[in-house]
Amino acid sequence: MAHNNSNNSSNNRPSGRPTPPGGERPPQMPDWRKWVWPGVLLLFLVWTLLSSGSLMSGSLSSSASQVPFSTVRNEAANNIARIIFDANGVQASGQFIRPITAQLADGRTVNIQRFTTILPPGGAQALQNILSERNPQALVESTPPESLPLLLGILIQFLPFLLIIGFFVWMSRRANGQMNGVFGFGRSNAKQYTAEQPRVTFADVAGQDAAKRELEEVVDFLSNPEKYISLGARVPRGVLLVGPPGTGKTLMARAVAGEANCAFFSIAASEFVEMFVGVGAARVRDLFSKAKENSPSIVFIDEIDAVGRQRGAGLGGGNDEREQTLNQMLSELDGFDQSSTVIVMAATNRPDVLDPALLRPGRFDRQVTVDLPDRNGRLDILKIHTKGKPLAADVDIEAIASATVGFSGADLANLANEAALNAARYNRKKITQSDFTSAFERIILGTERPPLSNPEERRVVAYHEAGHALAALLTQGADNVLKVTITPRGQALGITAFMPEDDRRNYPRTYLEATLNVALGGRVAEELVFGDVTTGASNDLLRVTNIARRMVAQFGMSEAIGPLNFGETETQPFLGYTIGQGRSYSETTAARIDAEVRKIVETAYQRTRTLLTQNRDKLDLIANELLAAEVVERDRLLELMGMDANKPIDVPTVDAHQRTDD
Repeated sequence: MAHNNSNNSSNNRPSGRPTPPGGERPPQMPDWRKWVWPGVLLLFLVWTLLSSGSLMSGSLSSSASQVPFSTVRNEAANNIARIIFDANGVQASGQFIRPITAQLADGRTVNIQRFTTILPPGGAQALQNILSERNPQALVESTPPESLPLLLGILIQFLPFLLIIGFFVWMSRRANGQMNGVFGFGRSNAKQYTAEQPRVTFADVAGQDAAKRELEEVVDFLSNPEKYISLGARVPRGVLLVGPPGTGKTLMARAVAGEANCAFFSIAASEFVEMFVGVGAARVRDLFSKAKENSPSIVFIDEIDAVGRQRGAGLGGGNDEREQTLNQMLSELDGFDQSSTVIVMAATNRPDVLDPALLRPGRFDRQVTVDLPDRNGRLDILKIHTKGKPLAADVDIEAIASATVGFSGADLANLANEAALNAARYNRKKITQSDFTSAFERIILGTERPPLSNPEERRVVAYHEAGHALAALLTQGADNVLKVTITPRGQALGITAFMPEDDRRNYPRTYLEATLNVALGGRVAEELVFGDVTTGASNDLLRVTNIARRMVAQFGMSEAIGPLNFGETETQPFLGYTIGQGRSYSETTAARIDAEVRKIVETAYQRTRTLLTQNRDKLDLIANELLAAEVVERDRLLELMGMDANKPIDVPTVDAHQRTDD
């Protein structure tokens, strides 16, 4: 386990878009669809401008005067600058180089610059012949076919109506979608994995042999239900997977579905609850209805404590929506008949907060513990997560498994990934043992920071860490020291890392007392050498106080208090629950507990002070070595102490004392 002795607390989750209350999140509109209607409007404006421009530029007759064809023919030789022939050969329009004088029908005389004329049969060809022979510099054009302006005119006339109709169609579809969302509140948004999809089996789950044996019966029932039904046996309807985070509870549930080759519905319990009362209950009904339609099937509810918390506990008496959702879930669990092939699996790391009605026989009446893996389990997990990764010859998977005490499957996966990233960072082709060491230190101890620049501060940190290391080396039953460093990592100014001999599940009193000695070694060394103490040991003292109090109040390791446990109310998770309950012991007993805690801590402090005082020369040796090298490995420590190294260890461990800033 890791001990982070820090005097600082830092507060720091990225927020994602919430899932709509109507079930599964609808597919997001592609970006191009957002620009369809603006694009259509822009196209309409462009067409309007082009059509109007083409009509204006295609004909000069809007401000022209009509002249006889004979006049145009006479002027064609040397006085026509531009002429446009109608596509049908009926009319021509153009512009003279020099205005001509003509008399209108009303008797007025005007100067004509632009003209139009009616072409007789063959008139267009006659004018073109004259222009080509005697006036080749004139600009001769022809209007486009009548069909193009006609099409543009139709579009100009009808496109606005089409846009209005399309707008109303779009609005109606949007309104229908919103109505569907309202009526879809009660739909479950559980993810469904069918038997045809890639399956996870027990072979993909390592380090949980006991849990797999418990779940084999569930797999057998889903695969061959007739065997149990014929004998009148009732297989548990609900299976609760209990264990710390990252131990593979979700993976285990998917493996059961993969082994049984059946449908698998997965949902987080928090997705049931909405702001509207009754929505969660409707989603529970919809989920179980889908599961029965696809039976044999497994319904997996992750973090079930989000809706399965004890009803009526804490301040305010509870939550109506959450409690109605829980009630509906209890009803659905009771609603399975004897031949039903639907298994409900749930996962939680807080079984103590669940409602008793949820755990009674007939509902979640079987609990499967998915605990942290032991050494062999960690070895199997590492083999899975290092499969396919190029490992160097010096990588010792067994040593890494021995050192990673307290690691979950997720932690080990992260360790293997960080080692691969570290190898890539240094452009190596294979992952080495040093990559695993660096990855471990990066995960547990934090990122390495620049060395301390203040000489006095370096000296205080060196003696502090030397005190931890020396106390561990000289105390019987303490964990083995692995390395000591005064290189800052994360928030820690110095670190003393330890290697437990094996996984521990029972902690004897001698081990706890040795832990107190080691934790107090840093503060004792500061007081012994400098005659003063710093704030760097604050978390050491916090850890020491907690261990001593649990020894007295929970473990019965105090002669004055005896074999009694006074810590049961400290684990109640509900806010305000203990306000009305009161303490289960008197003020006199509380004072005796405080006195015993102080006695245990002061005894350990004096014991550690005596130990370091008698070995002051070795304390100075370790501190000076740290000041010179900044990192002292186990072999060098034993050499300074005059001890023989049993087995050199090349990988770090999770147990560390860290001296940190305020």
